[in-house]
Order: sequence, then C-alpha cells, then structure tokens
Amino acid sequence: MITRTDFIGVPSRDVDRALAFYRDVLGLRPDAHGEYESWAGDTCFAIWEPERIGMPFVAQKGNPWALGVDDVHAARAELEAKGVVFMGDTLDTGVCHIALFSDPDGNDLMLHRRYAPYE
Repeated sequence: MITRTDFIGVPSRDVDRALAFYRDVLGLRPDAHGEYESWAGDTCFAIWEPERIGMPFVAQKGNPWALGVDDVHAARAELEAKGVVFMGDTLDTGVCHIALFSDPDGNDLMLHRRYAPYE
C-alpha cells in the first residue's frame, strides 16, 4: 500500500534561514522544482512555516532525523567549524557512531554511521 516516504516536513519559523542551514551548512542539494526543498540522497527535506497556515510551530524533538555520513567524527568537525553546536560527545553504540545536534529552529538531527556489518 505505502511504497515510500515522499518527503520529510521541516517545520520552521524562518524558511530562508532554514534553507541556508540545510543547503549551505549541511550541504543538502537543492531541488530543481521546489524552492524550499533539499535532498539528502533519496530523501527530500521540505521546509515549511506551520504558522503561515494557522498551525502552531512545534520543533521536531526527541526523535532526531538520522543523517547518514561516511565518517561521523570528520563530519562533526566540519559542522563545528561552521558553528553547529552538538549535544554531548559522539556516541559509539557498538554498531554505529552518532552525534546529536539541532537545526536553527530546534529540530533534532543526528549524524549517523553504522560501522558494524549486519549479521
């Protein structure tokens, strides 16, 4: 019945600021057809302002979107150099590395890399 996730909605209070963060800081690629859409691999991040349509703004908290990278430590260092503040140390779960942070609107994100093979 459901065949895919078409996009992830990114709630924002300032879509231009959010767009700059997702494209310029995180390096997501722009969408040729959507001004406020950017791509990480096959996943579209669509930035929107809930308050413009009468909905309250609520940051996505407590379930960070996992952004896959080849090397969490290197990606973290690159983002820290751009001013991104991380929550605590990089975690090693025994199968993956995780580094938690938030976008300018407070939406929770993580850098993620599974290093252990699936059994």
